[in-house]
Amino acid sequence: MTSKISVFGAGSWGTALAIQAARNSNQTMLWGHHPEHIQNLARDRQNKRYLAGLSFPDSLQVTDDLKLAAQFSDIILISVPSHAFKETLLKIKPFVSKNVKIAWATKGFNPETGELLHQTVANVFSPETPAAILSGPSFAKEVAADLPTAVTIASTQQAFSGELAALMHSPRFRTYTTTDIISVQVGGAVKNVLAIAAGIADGIGFGANTRAALVTRGIAEIIRLNTALGGQQETLMGLSGLGDLILTCTDNQSRNRRFGLALGQGKNKEQAIQEIGQEVEGISAARETYMLAKKHGIDMPITEQTHHVLYDGLAPLSAVQNLLQRDQKPETE
Repeated sequence: MTSKISVFGAGSWGTALAIQAARNSNQTMLWGHHPEHIQNLARDRQNKRYLAGLSFPDSLQVTDDLKLAAQFSDIILISVPSHAFKETLLKIKPFVSKNVKIAWATKGFNPETGELLHQTVANVFSPETPAAILSGPSFAKEVAADLPTAVTIASTQQAFSGELAALMHSPRFRTYTTTDIISVQVGGAVKNVLAIAAGIADGIGFGANTRAALVTRGIAEIIRLNTALGGQQETLMGLSGLGDLILTCTDNQSRNRRFGLALGQGKNKEQAIQEIGQEVEGISAARETYMLAKKHGIDMPITEQTHHVLYDGLAPLSAVQNLLQRDQKPETE
């Protein structure tokens, strides 16, 4: 059965997800807030800026008309930076139907409050509004190119996660569902911070051993925070935790890793951001994760040192040395 879906956010990830939905014969509308960018998408029938050479299916429409996109479908999929997430919800709220279901592919916290994004949905709409996150190890260009990918869709309302999973699922885009919406969000947000750390280490010139140590000790940090926030450890051993962490820390398609590489190679924060030219979610996530760790009394040394590099002017090499000089301890602590 053909469904309809509105995707908000015409960057690389939003466009890739819209392509995937439309490729599954769903009537899909992609909204973006830059009229000129949307005009280019409509003319070229591809996103030349971010996903050049990957054509849109016939069932994919594009628009910069927010009201039109909000009223197009009861299923809304938001793919905007975390700092624009709440604003997007507030903008679409007057136009969506009373049966609206909100999903998002944004990886991050609400920068105003540090809360998880399902809490923002509940606050802007209601706790009863069906809410789901789509997350996992998934680079936009590979999804748009129809290369095999697997993701997790998490919602406490299983009917909605099942509906969204069916809408997006294909042999080359496998969707798995869970009710553990906390862990999927924590894993997706904090892995960006750790990817910056891994990039810094590689930029300095440390080796594969160092990277593996950062990934392994990094998942321990994610688990500690996730447990404090009410998530389940086993979820983090799946696609949206360990899977996404490995991908983001080891492949240069990751903006966060490339940003860290630039810092490790001696560029300052502003130069590194300019070099990437797209949103680097790990920058704000480092601040919010650090604050959450402090709030809950959780030891997150990699996150802490990354925060000091980004916000306190600590030299990247000094941050790594601070980690190396920590006291010996049992691995399980």
